[in-house]
Formats: sequence, structure tokens, C-alpha cells
Amino acid sequence: MRGPAGWPGILATRVVLALLLASVLVFPRLLHPPLSPAQLQGVASPDKRVELQQAQAKLQNDARATLLQGVAGLLLVAGAIATWRQVQVNREGQITERFSRAIDQLGSEAPDVRLGGIFTLERIARDSPADRWTVAEILGALIRTHAPWLVGAPDGPQHPTATVDKQLPWLHHRAPDIQAALALLGHRPPSRDELQLYLSRVDLRGAYLPGARLANAMIRHANLARAGMSRVNLEGSDLEDTDLRLAYLRHARLAGAKLHRAHLQEADLRSANLVGADLRRANLHGADLRGADLRGADLAEADLTDVQV
Repeated sequence: MRGPAGWPGILATRVVLALLLASVLVFPRLLHPPLSPAQLQGVASPDKRVELQQAQAKLQNDARATLLQGVAGLLLVAGAIATWRQVQVNREGQITERFSRAIDQLGSEAPDVRLGGIFTLERIARDSPADRWTVAEILGALIRTHAPWLVGAPDGPQHPTATVDKQLPWLHHRAPDIQAALALLGHRPPSRDELQLYLSRVDLRGAYLPGARLANAMIRHANLARAGMSRVNLEGSDLEDTDLRLAYLRHARLAGAKLHRAHLQEADLRSANLVGADLRRANLHGADLRGADLRGADLAEADLTDVQV
């Protein structure tokens, strides 16, 4: 016995059969009714009567053929729509399956397995615009979980550290999954309804993010010492108290960024756009600001010792 899910198909079949029968038996006679005896009464010649009846039958046959062609066209359109809908359903099912598999991989303790899940999410984000923000949220959570810099916690790290560890391996060697997640976030396609990325209190020392798009992100109390971020877009981002010592920020877009109490000692900020940036109490000791645009920047109480301009 068919369940309720079968009724739409049964109804569609009955409608199609009814249209076919009506096109063959009903509509042609309605459009071109057979000649009645009253209409033929004035025709004296039997041959003429037969000729008129044959002409009327031909009109009905022509109408029948036209109607059947119309029904066939409707069937083709309906079939195309049904096929398209089935393709969409299958595609959504495949994306859901890939999403589930990627989440399982991200939960692995092995970085290389997590890396596989990240690349799967990258393909999902490319294929499904509707899922891009979900992918971004998942990647942000991955970074916060596996690369924490728990400033302020009882057993958290000293912030900033006494010195920058120049012997620490670059992030793509130390944590390739975190570097891959960052790169994907930094090069995601733009969207009109983007929400704010949250990457505060994370350890991103030695990250490599040239040209990354991280505008309006929340990156407070993070550690980005020695990060390579030439041409990075951090416009409007909140980088309060973030460690950016020795960071390579040449040509960086930092207009309107909040760098209150940021640690920028010896950072390379040549030709950076710092228009309207909040640099109050920032430590710029030894920073290279040659060619930087500081119009409207707030430098109240900033440490500008040995700054190159």
C-alpha cells in the first residue's frame, strides 16, 4: 500500500492522463464542433456535405495534434524541473554527508587528519555559498581550540612574553592544520552578510598570511609575533593588547583598526595604511613606519622610541 508520500506522483499521473484524454476526445470537439443537421440543411449536394464534414474533421485533427504537442511540451518542462529538483536534493545530500565527514575529521587528535577535514570544508565553501559562514565559524572554533593563548587565565601564558622566541618554528611547520584554517579564513570569498570573525586569545606566532582578508575581526590579546602579514586587510579589526612584535606588516591595511595597547616593537609597518587607527598606549619601540599613512591616528601615550619614519 502506498503511503502519503506517493500521492503527489499519483495525482500528477492522473492529471497528465486527464489532459491527454481531453486533448484527444474533448477539446477538439469543443473548438470545432461537428456540423449539425441544421447547419447542413441548406447544402443540397451530398458530396458537398461530405466535403464540409471532412473539413470539420480535419480542423479537429489539427487541433488535436496541436494540443498533444502542447501537452508533450508541458511534460518536457515538468520533467526538466523534476530532474533539476532531484539534482539539487542529491547535491544537498552530498554536501551534508561531506560536512559530517569533515566534522569527524576535525575532531581527530591527528593534525594530518584535521588537515583533511579543513580541505573538505574548503571545497564545501567553494561549492555552496550558503554554507560559507558556517565553515568560517567551524574553522574559527578549530583555531581557538587547538591554538589557545589563554591570556588572563590562572595558568595562562605571560603576555607579552619577555622576549620573542626567534627559534620557534613557523606556524605552517608547527601546526599545519591551524595555518591552513587561517589561510582559508583569510581568503574566503566576500559576502554581503558576513558576521565578525572571533580569533581572540589565540597563539598564531609565525603565521603566514600575506594578502589575507580579516577586516572587522576580533583578535584581542592574541599572539601574532613574527607573523608575515604583508598586504593583510585588518581594517576596522580589534587588535587590542595583541602581540605584533617583529610582525611583517608592510603595505598592511589597518585603517580604523583598534590597536590600543598593542605590542608593535620592531614591527615592519612600511607603507601601511593606519588612517584613523587607535594606537593609544601602543608600544611602537623600534618600529619601521617609513611611508606609513598615520592621518587621524590616535597616538596618545604611545611609545615611539627609536621609530623610523
